[in-house]
Amino acid sequence: MKRIDRSSKVRKNFHQAKWDEPIIFELTKKGERGILVNKAEKEVEAVVGDGVSILPEQMRRKTLPALPEISQPRVLRHYMRLSQQTLGADVNIEIGQGTCTVKYSPKINDQLSRLPNMTELHPLQDENTVQGILQIMYETDLYMREISGMERFTFQPSSGSQGILAMASLTRSYLKSIGEEGKRDEIITTIYSHPSDAAAPATVGFKIIYIQPDENGYPDYEAFKAAVSDKTAAFFVANPEDTGVYNKNILKFTKLVHEHGGLCGYDQANANGLLGITKAKDAGFDMCFFNLHKTFSTPHGCGGPAVGATGCTKKLEKFLPAPLIDYCEDRKKYFLNYDITNNPFSIGKIRLFNGVAPVVLKAYSWIRSMGPDGLYEVAKIAVLNNNYLFKKLMELDCVDAPYIKGKQRIEQVRYTIKKLFDDTGISTADVQRRMMDFGMHYWQSHHPFYIPEPITLEPTETPSKEDLDEYIETLKHIFNEAYENPDIIKTAPHQSVCHQIDESGMDDPAKWAITWRTYLKKYN
Repeated sequence: MKRIDRSSKVRKNFHQAKWDEPIIFELTKKGERGILVNKAEKEVEAVVGDGVSILPEQMRRKTLPALPEISQPRVLRHYMRLSQQTLGADVNIEIGQGTCTVKYSPKINDQLSRLPNMTELHPLQDENTVQGILQIMYETDLYMREISGMERFTFQPSSGSQGILAMASLTRSYLKSIGEEGKRDEIITTIYSHPSDAAAPATVGFKIIYIQPDENGYPDYEAFKAAVSDKTAAFFVANPEDTGVYNKNILKFTKLVHEHGGLCGYDQANANGLLGITKAKDAGFDMCFFNLHKTFSTPHGCGGPAVGATGCTKKLEKFLPAPLIDYCEDRKKYFLNYDITNNPFSIGKIRLFNGVAPVVLKAYSWIRSMGPDGLYEVAKIAVLNNNYLFKKLMELDCVDAPYIKGKQRIEQVRYTIKKLFDDTGISTADVQRRMMDFGMHYWQSHHPFYIPEPITLEPTETPSKEDLDEYIETLKHIFNEAYENPDIIKTAPHQSVCHQIDESGMDDPAKWAITWRTYLKKYN
């Protein structure tokens, strides 16, 4: 048998499993069941009732729910096939999801979160029966304080965007408490911060002012000075921004806002290269959030589950959502503290209950296993990996990175392949589809594209040098194809789950069908 040639780092023979798999509603077969549950015996029903009559009349269904009817083996095959059509950090080298910090998540932490002690908890249990998870959430709060310099955290927000919403709500409540809610109605952000830094405050009712970059990619301080006024409610910013450029003069910005009576909120979605190096409070921020589902190594989950842990200084603590978790020394007990709801300016709740407990558990486990020295090592390796990738890609004639020429970035970079597009007509979207043929992911950037033909890459601390080299060589291979055989890119992907699709309806809500019921109404 001839041995496979491993001399190339490019996996040219990759081929992902592909199933012509219907959605589960199309697999339904009337009367088919996975498990047949017996009716309760009369003796049991006499004690607990029929399970329906106890419900208020208006809450009882008039018809059965239209759930799929399908046997266990077919359910198993369906979801196994779907799992084979998914790329992720357990399958491929995950460098391409820039700004989202997709790192390796230790499997033991997943196992901990699946223990019955965790999975069988209910958020409405008596707090005396959930002392373990309350202790974990309380101690994770303490760790977040130490890492950020803030003085209190809530884990209610279930995403980074919801963490920003919490900061915007804190801002509004604080202004209301000092009688300036109507006067201060502007929040300043930058075009290279995450789009949610504008979207979430706008949802709360603030006007948004964007600061453009200067010639080096830093937020333009002169424009910032002109924007700050007695109407400024807060300054929300990511630092480093999504370009990977770190504003070393950030204290100058936050100081100016404070001089005008505003607050400062730190979007720390890009904190992976800063752990143990700098703190939000040292940079002059009054509040911040971390993505536990990114920076603190709980699986990203493709939209959830997640936690946007949101912290603040002492003066904003009374506005946090209830309940907070505290410890009573006298009773030797952790408890849910609802006292904050007595404050008329509390923001109330950001979501039900107190956050996604399994995510907090995984983050807690990771922090405990790493320790302070380990967290610092994470930041160093993330920066090293990013700048190795940066140096290698900048050696390619068709790749560039706007701003701070010759200087290193932090944990990610937003590149541009505009020259490749001008030379060959191959766009960043074309390259993205072709990368799927090698089992790899590749992200462009948030919309709109302020940098033309962008790529945003964040290697984190996870990949080895060999992994980075494979990713680099794959990009080089595709860039060469763009000049030598552009049709193979234009018609990609070839080895992936799906081929090119019609995206013309993506921006038309009239064509969206986000549930099966909606689909049937629109298209049947």
